Amino acid sequence: MDQSVISAKKYCNSLVSYQRRKTIPVQVGNVVIGGDNPIVVQSMTTVDTMDTMGSVEQTLRMVEAGCELVRITAPSLKEAENLRNIRDELRKRGCDVPLVADIHFTPNAAELAAQIVEKVRVNPGNYADKKKFENIEYTDDTYQAELERIRERFTPLVKLCKEHGTAMRIGTNHGSLSDRIMSRYGDTALGMVESALEFLRICEDNEFYQIVISMKSSNAQVMVEAYRLLVQKLEEEGLKPYPLHLGVTEAGEAEDGRIKSAVGIGTLLEDGLGDTVRVSLTEEPEYEAPVAQKLVDRYNQRAGHAHIEGIEENPIDPFAYHRRETFEVSNIGKTNVPRVIADLSQIDELGVKDLKSFGHFYLPELDKWTMNDQGADFVYLGAKASPFMLPNGLIQLVDYPVWEGLTDRKNTYPVYSLEQIAEAESSDEQLNFIKLSANDLSEEVMLLLAADNLVVLLDTNNSHAMPALRRFFFELERRKLKAPVIVVRDYNVSDEEQFLIDASTDVGGLLVDGFGDGVMLSANGLDREYLLKDLKLKNETAFGILQAGRTRMTKTEYISCPSCGRTLFDLQETTAMIRKRTDHLKGVKIGIMGCIVNGPGEMADADYGYVGSGKGKITLYKGQDVVKRGVPSEQAVDELIEIIREDGMWIEPQTVEA
Repeated sequence: MDQSVISAKKYCNSLVSYQRRKTIPVQVGNVVIGGDNPIVVQSMTTVDTMDTMGSVEQTLRMVEAGCELVRITAPSLKEAENLRNIRDELRKRGCDVPLVADIHFTPNAAELAAQIVEKVRVNPGNYADKKKFENIEYTDDTYQAELERIRERFTPLVKLCKEHGTAMRIGTNHGSLSDRIMSRYGDTALGMVESALEFLRICEDNEFYQIVISMKSSNAQVMVEAYRLLVQKLEEEGLKPYPLHLGVTEAGEAEDGRIKSAVGIGTLLEDGLGDTVRVSLTEEPEYEAPVAQKLVDRYNQRAGHAHIEGIEENPIDPFAYHRRETFEVSNIGKTNVPRVIADLSQIDELGVKDLKSFGHFYLPELDKWTMNDQGADFVYLGAKASPFMLPNGLIQLVDYPVWEGLTDRKNTYPVYSLEQIAEAESSDEQLNFIKLSANDLSEEVMLLLAADNLVVLLDTNNSHAMPALRRFFFELERRKLKAPVIVVRDYNVSDEEQFLIDASTDVGGLLVDGFGDGVMLSANGLDREYLLKDLKLKNETAFGILQAGRTRMTKTEYISCPSCGRTLFDLQETTAMIRKRTDHLKGVKIGIMGCIVNGPGEMADADYGYVGSGKGKITLYKGQDVVKRGVPSEQAVDELIEIIREDGMWIEPQTVEA
């Protein structure tokens, strides 16, 4: 057996070498998902489904942008019937893109749509069950009776799909698990998986196998755990290896949406999981496909990556988050939030104004320093020390030869190479750093890492970067070594969006597994102006990745859906308006949902919610509890702020001058 194959807790073919999971092929019109076929990119329309020409025009724009599959909401029979008109007009215009009907709550609409379009998506949480946020005690008998009711309600759709050659996606959403599932399994990845398996078993009993499965959540950590557990459960039960549709629900907009999507989707793609991808952004749907394609394209040549030393067994539980146990070295590791290190090693002459690139501002009128919520914790200066006193709390790291020559070492700590630490005559009693590569797995290196005052700066030049770095963490776990590790990555940014995807996947994939006590994204540039701009981007991205990985909250998080034909207001405009008023609320999570389908469920872990409940009407939530119903949309943002204020979470915005 290949040493890299996991012998327990199995969810992928290899922990270290890129091997895409082999699935059964599923035919969706002229597109095949899974098998040996390329990963399929898809998206969803936002135009009202009853607007035939608007839906057609938007679909054509999506296809032009790279969509290979287009999903359209069908909330009732009339929309399901109008899918026929949309399909016919598209075919008349020479567009044969397969269509997917998105169904919530309405089995009769699903059964009609299955006779019109190439694929139907159903949500097990609301196809036959209902969600009233009630905790009901089920005996084995009453639970089984509910399963029989679901079988009776769902089987007609299965038979129609089989008869018409229509594919199906069984799409579990973390936020819309039924009361029945929640009562037995709780708000867990296992509950998500079991919700899908109940429907899948019915399909297999009817010998229907043209199925794709998804496990979506707005929390990338939960989403990754659920997909991994699903793969393991499929194999454990002897079910077919169905293709997987990957997506992070309600990822948001702009950089944050791209970062969160890459943390979730990219982590699974690294493990060879995923056969079709949708990136959910609060933007026009034609902007989603290019982002998804950039995620997918990373793996086209991945099979030829440099060798990574194999490992027989996964030393961690990949189905539940546990942060790696480490020493507390100064303010790094143990229970401290992951730290951000700004890399200024390429700047020749450091100036006071340079520090604003990573969140530290000098105010000359007041002769004092201030910082914003994304002020870096450390600055790495390499072969020089700062010529001026740094802001209080900002710690400088310098290469060992420089540190050794300093007379004043206050708030200054040494960075060693492997060769330097072997020959060094001195070290700091409290805090030292060592630069290591992910393939530095020798016995000598591991003996060094038993020290309780040493932090690793870990990098790799392997194209299969995340698994290479993860392999190093596995070795530390296997040997029960507790040295904190800062993940270091160096990217040349020619395409900013691609950089966000690459960094979020490489670093975020480690955070999801509980690995990493900080991050340093090295800055580089041909001139000073470009270098400082690059440093600012990388500092902001580092904080964004930590937030997306739910390891350090430094800004307001918006859990906003990407809009669809059910949406009751302009999501992009409303999200921008709410963001303008609330984006100073550090660590607060606000859900912005276009309709009740994506309402209290999909924003399950939001602190506050803004949900469309009717034409011009908004329902406001605190957690999952309704606070105000039917609020006129023109008053709703003010009312939301008042709820936050009454809850003691509101602070007045302040301006930091550069």
